[in-house]
Amino acid sequence: MSATPRELVTQALRLEHPSRLPRQTWLLPIAQRAYPDEIKALQERWPDDIAGVPSPYRPSPRAEGDAYAVGTCIDEWGCEFHSIQAGVIGEVKQPMIADIADRAKCTPPYETLPTDVPAARDAVNRSCAASDKFLLAACCPRPWERMQFLRGTANAMMDVMAPEDGGAALLRTIHEFYLAELEFWTATDVDAAMFMDDWGSQRSLLIPPRVWRDLFKPLYKDYCDLAHSRGKFIFMHSDGCISEIYEDLVEIGVDAVNSQLFTMDLADLARRVKGRITFWGEIDRQHVLPADDPRVARDAVREVAKYLYDPAGGIIAQFELGPAARPANAFAIYEEWDAVHREATSKHNA
Repeated sequence: MSATPRELVTQALRLEHPSRLPRQTWLLPIAQRAYPDEIKALQERWPDDIAGVPSPYRPSPRAEGDAYAVGTCIDEWGCEFHSIQAGVIGEVKQPMIADIADRAKCTPPYETLPTDVPAARDAVNRSCAASDKFLLAACCPRPWERMQFLRGTANAMMDVMAPEDGGAALLRTIHEFYLAELEFWTATDVDAAMFMDDWGSQRSLLIPPRVWRDLFKPLYKDYCDLAHSRGKFIFMHSDGCISEIYEDLVEIGVDAVNSQLFTMDLADLARRVKGRITFWGEIDRQHVLPADDPRVARDAVREVAKYLYDPAGGIIAQFELGPAARPANAFAIYEEWDAVHREATSKHNA
């Protein structure tokens, strides 16, 4: 009997030779609106192995508007986002905490968490039992990004360089809420929890690595430790060049990381961390997915495979269809990953 999607992802994470590469397509609304027929065909041919579950959270009384519509919306923390393009989340222009001395204005949305925890947990568990996919918790701690939403990026940068002036206290407030979320989700039957923060520029980390290690690495370790203590995997996403902290992510126990591989030296990553963490994608969305020729996408897959692929596992075929991405490249990516795995399996069995 063939393995289920849940089993395939688990085998890839544990380096247990999955019969095929597990996969996941990230779809932004802008792509779904532009290419509905192509995306339907893509999903029918290569359905996702990783999915989410319905959230039992309560509606936020602070939230207003549609995050993917042109205009203004307010999220559950009270942060105001402005979007100029439909189908893409906007940016915070006026941070609610302009002065770090006013950090008490940060009131995490505890009111959205389930009040009847056993009933909420049972609802999640029923969803898990009804699916054979590898299921991620419907929460995503993001302390650095939340700090930027609350303070603005420039202010947040200054906060982490002088955390004793109030930035560390604000981070604790944010972190405690995310731990409360993870306490709930890691007690359910989901397979994994996820956290994220975009840490890289095109060439390096946004802040000095020592500052990252002092302030943020302990927070992420808390997430990893909690997930692992409940028998869950832990996934992370971070945009940009994060090669300086990849080994730190291995050290604290991140099981799979979604990162912009094409901003980094693949040979160097392979030397340092291959076989110690799963590469959860991605194929480059800046240059490869918008390319006019699908051969560019095929070559990109081969480049990743050359350095990071192992038939034992450690790879999840993943990419994002967002602004400017071309469906033909999405088809080419999955076709090429299928070919990579097929060729490796044939050699192994020969």
